[in-house]
Amino acid sequence: MHRRRTQEALRDRDDLRTLRAILPFVWRYRGRAGLALACLVAAKLATVSVPVALKGIVDALDAAPGEAVLPLGLLLGYGALRAAQGMFNELRDAVFARVRHGAVREVSRRVLRHLYDLSLRYHLERKTGAISRDIERGTRSLSSLLNYAVFSIIPTAVELALVGAILVVRYDLRYLAVTVVAVVLYVGYTVLVTEWRMRFRHRMNAMDSKANTLAVDGLINYETVKCFNNEAYELARYDRTLAEWERAAVRTQTSLSALNFGQGAIIAAAVTAIMVMAAQGVVAGTLSLGDLVMVNAFMLQLFIPLGFLGMVYSQVKHALSDMEMMFRLLEEEPEIRDRPGAPALVLRRGAVRFEHVHFGYQPERPILHDVDFEIPPGARVAVVGPSGAGKSTLARLLFRFYDVQRGRILIDGQDIRAVTQASLRAAIGIVPQDTVLFNETIYYNIAYGRPDATRAEVEEAARLAHLADFIASLPAGWDTVVGERGLKLSGGEKQRVAIARAILKRPRILIFDEATSSLDSASERIILEALAEVAAARTTLVIAHRLSTVADADQILVLEGGRIVERGDHAALLARGALYAKMWALQQQEEAPVAVRAGGSSE
Repeated sequence: MHRRRTQEALRDRDDLRTLRAILPFVWRYRGRAGLALACLVAAKLATVSVPVALKGIVDALDAAPGEAVLPLGLLLGYGALRAAQGMFNELRDAVFARVRHGAVREVSRRVLRHLYDLSLRYHLERKTGAISRDIERGTRSLSSLLNYAVFSIIPTAVELALVGAILVVRYDLRYLAVTVVAVVLYVGYTVLVTEWRMRFRHRMNAMDSKANTLAVDGLINYETVKCFNNEAYELARYDRTLAEWERAAVRTQTSLSALNFGQGAIIAAAVTAIMVMAAQGVVAGTLSLGDLVMVNAFMLQLFIPLGFLGMVYSQVKHALSDMEMMFRLLEEEPEIRDRPGAPALVLRRGAVRFEHVHFGYQPERPILHDVDFEIPPGARVAVVGPSGAGKSTLARLLFRFYDVQRGRILIDGQDIRAVTQASLRAAIGIVPQDTVLFNETIYYNIAYGRPDATRAEVEEAARLAHLADFIASLPAGWDTVVGERGLKLSGGEKQRVAIARAILKRPRILIFDEATSSLDSASERIILEALAEVAAARTTLVIAHRLSTVADADQILVLEGGRIVERGDHAALLARGALYAKMWALQQQEEAPVAVRAGGSSE
């Protein structure tokens, strides 16, 4: 029991924290929100005045035969109040629309911006499907919560206060007592049952997010699923999760039925008690027939929206639960931050220096050990070595996706941790080994390197990357959509798009991370010539597995176990006869049979 109370207290605290997180997004529209509330109060004043007018009409008509007078003024007033009620409600809706949709837009933008600010480590560990579903549910729930607050909760509270005031002034306190007791019982019952139901809702949401994650991951890895013939396996995992979701959803619905029945019983009992008292007053002569009609109208106006308040409370709790997951994303702290007042990187010549760098993705598992080298302005330095030696880590550190544990990285003498990330990354272009494209056109994906580039510049970048003929051969040409993650293009075609994108960016510093790994030998020679042209007069870091692609580099660094074990140009490293020479000899042996087969096939 104590544990349950503790959990409920924590949930209440989370709900309050979520409500506080919403306030800044609504506060910017406080003028409109205030006007909407004024319209709401005006609408409710008109609403509670309707039964008063109805009482006057009934009393005027309930006269002795021949004495009744047509209460034309009251009838016209009754119609005017009905019209005013509708007018102010619609005006409230129109005024508040900007508040509701504006807040949703701002929250959506803020969450997405925050996700972009989070570190690469977070995004490598995240589950995209679950995050997208949390954002979707959170923004939808924010809109619903504001809707419920202005259109259900506050109007009902205002109407309850106005009706209570009229009952106190005009009738016996018993009427108010019955109304208050009914409302207290109703709210108490609703809160208790809804809190009990929430664990089913939480379980349902968790399984919904998990099922969505499984579906998205399976579709993103469509080729892998098909290659291993694992459609049935993926469907079984998905269905097991949906079975858990189904059980939670059924319990959610059955508990909702119990909630609705109890609420209906309380309302029925209260209305019956009020009507019995009013009827007794009419019989005793202390109340008129108009009083009976007015009290009945009040109860109907009050308890009809109160009947929906139970559903609203339940939906509000669900909305707060959904929004909590979204706002937790905003509480994630970025691992990499700009220092307060950090200046932009000042590029002069584009010299890069790794100065005694130590780094590990986890402190207990170091990757780089005392890595120290320099890339002079306009020079081309290559890093080679066995898989897992830490080559690609150098590119991630230069982009400052991670900070080094010891040592520092300098560009033109400036520590990259002391300048803004935006200015640092604007100075660097990369052609990655695994090129991921947007599910957009080829033109969009190339132009992404510099969105303000002219069409002529985009086409020139494609020509330099030897993509122009390929694009011309496509039925849709530049408007060809490449598919999710570039699925419709081959590995070589995707890498050429990445090369064109890097060319268009015009960076001072270039990184080629296995940039030709998906190309055949003939295409590789053409692309290498293009890259040489692009890299001219630019500081270039080349990360390579195939040594033949970096034989002409100004300097070659051999990385093994996170340490630089050799450095020098191609000829000097071969003459040394150490690791580089062994790797070269091994690759020559591996490529010789391929060359023989290629030569034989051309005859």
